[in-house]
This record gives sequence, C-alpha cells and structure tokens, in this order.
Amino acid sequence: MKTEIIDLTEKLLHYNRLFLKYYQEGRENGISYDFHETVKPFSNEVREVNDQWKDAMNAWLKNESVKHIHLKQIDTTREHISQLSIQCFFPETSKTRFLNTHRTIEYFLLEILKVNK
Repeated sequence: MKTEIIDLTEKLLHYNRLFLKYYQEGRENGISYDFHETVKPFSNEVREVNDQWKDAMNAWLKNESVKHIHLKQIDTTREHISQLSIQCFFPETSKTRFLNTHRTIEYFLLEILKVNK
C-alpha cells in the first residue's frame, strides 16, 4: 500500500510542477492551447492518477492512524489538482489564486511523502 501511495503521490507532484510550467508559459508567451488536443487529454490523464491516489489514500487512512492527515484534506487536494489540470492552460486565471493553490498541493503531497518514507 505504501509503495502505491508513494508512486501516485510522486506522479501528482510531477503533474503539479507541469501545471506551473504550462501556466507560466501561457502567461509569458501568450500561448493558447487547444481544448480538444491538449487540455482535455491532459486533464483526463491527471484525473485517472488523481482518482487512484484518492482511493489509495482513503484506504490507507482507514487502516492507519495518521496525526496530521485527514480525509477532508485528501478531498480538497484532489479537487485542487482537478482544477489546476485545466486552469494551467488558461493564463487569464488569477495568478495569486493559481500560485496559492499550487503551493497548497505541493505542501500536502510532500507531507504525504514524509509520512510514508
């Protein structure tokens, strides 16, 4: 179980870093991404990993007693990841909100890795 959680969490961290990369490229270069060619396939790929992660985390929390990790945080992080997987392609998205959400995801996922390693 821990190996699966570590693997999925590392994948989500990678995606989170890609969110920031795509967002910054879009803002700096005025890149416009095609929804059907780029946005939808990418968000579907992220959603698949995100859903697997949520299921694994929920199962893990039912079997383990972890002090600073709660089901609500998992749901919130999952929702944030889902949002950013689409918003990263739209540079009109509020920069402050995007960056704050990005940092929140990064922090929580790194905490998961700390607990599981």
